[in-house]
Amino acid sequence: MKDISSHVMDILQNSIRAKARRIEVDIIEDTVNDIYRLVFVDNGSGMEEAIMLKVIDPFFTTRRVRKVGLGLPLLKQNAEKAGGSILLDSKVGEGTTVQATFSHKHIDRPVLGDIAGAIVLTASSNLNLHFIYRHKKDGKEFVFDTDSINEVLDGVSMQNPEVITSLRELINENLKNIGVEGMQLK
Repeated sequence: MKDISSHVMDILQNSIRAKARRIEVDIIEDTVNDIYRLVFVDNGSGMEEAIMLKVIDPFFTTRRVRKVGLGLPLLKQNAEKAGGSILLDSKVGEGTTVQATFSHKHIDRPVLGDIAGAIVLTASSNLNLHFIYRHKKDGKEFVFDTDSINEVLDGVSMQNPEVITSLRELINENLKNIGVEGMQLK
């Protein structure tokens, strides 16, 4: 995966397949301490410990359609290549937490990519999901919360093409305002 937004999409899809009703994604950029961290927390079905230990193996998958599962192994590889690591915690019936840490200034850290597209696609495709995306950079923060967005929309669907366009613009503008670089503006 070439960018962070692709990793975000992959983990979000895993959470949705695990029947999560609430997903939180935090991207934390701390340039002073050279930290770039992704944190995913969901309340999905969770994993047994034996499965959790295997999910970072590219030749292991719980899916029946294909015989490999590359999402978490690629995230682990990219984190380690950029001076970081990955941590997993999961409890059956409670949910899963995935944390990937990178060196912020490392040349091999993937760029952010089209994070607005990933966030809006997830929110507009899963209307019953309470989805929270927080992006923090050096003490500044932007929060996208589907409950708050739906309140403002007052009955207008997040699947409305004009709403989708507006939400992408909202995310990109707010990320720009807190100094986030490396995103694709579309």
